[in-house]
Amino acid sequence: MLAGLFLAAGLLTFMLFNKTSPVTEVEKKPFMEGMNIVDLTYSFDEKTVYWPTAKPFLWEKEAWGKSAGGYWYTAARYSASEHGGTHLDAPLHFGEGKLATDEIPVEHLVRPAIVVDIAKACEKDADYRLSLNDLTDWEKANGKIPDNSILLIHTGWGRFWPEKKQYLGTDAPGDTANLHFPGISREAAEFIAKERKINGVGIDTASIDHGQSKDFIAHQIIYGANIFGLENVANLEKLPTKGATIIALPMKIKGGTGGPARIIALNPMGTL
Repeated sequence: MLAGLFLAAGLLTFMLFNKTSPVTEVEKKPFMEGMNIVDLTYSFDEKTVYWPTAKPFLWEKEAWGKSAGGYWYTAARYSASEHGGTHLDAPLHFGEGKLATDEIPVEHLVRPAIVVDIAKACEKDADYRLSLNDLTDWEKANGKIPDNSILLIHTGWGRFWPEKKQYLGTDAPGDTANLHFPGISREAAEFIAKERKINGVGIDTASIDHGQSKDFIAHQIIYGANIFGLENVANLEKLPTKGATIIALPMKIKGGTGGPARIIALNPMGTL
């Protein structure tokens, strides 16, 4: 017993006076050392792009300025469709009985990311669709798409945000006939859903289906496999082909089919 007390006292003395204790060393290291944090989210405002038939984002001040008590006070209210701006599509959006927004396991939303770059093809064809060859070519160069990763598709369409005429192909409310932007082909969607184990798919356009799609087949296949989607993702050109970690946290709407999301990437320095 006495020996134990002496040992404890000695350890306490060492911790108090030793300047190189483990706690001190941890505190010396900067938070997120060696990482760049990249914001992949567009701000929500009156210019935010929504589907032509959807209710746009509305933000109204309720109180703004000095209160009756003499202190500063602000508050506002907002409303919008679930699907617009940088947002998450829950599998329920096109998959009957599949996961709602609040049911997606949070660990599925924080995952390693890979980026498939099809920007050059999209420059030549606004209706280009990610092909099976695009995915297999990526794997030939980089190895198999990691299990439980988030697959991001860089089309280069972010350069048009938030100009609806260029970004969507039309700026007329309700006009879905003249939508033109890239998306995912049926073959690529089937590969993603059936041949690989992927948690989520993101794209820098308004939809994972191309603008002229009439059946939203990529939505049907991918969400039918309980894989979530991320649309209108910003700044994908700032990510490496692989090595980044995505954190994609949507508004947790109970029973929701989607919702606004704050998406960021943790990007190791020197990988881009």
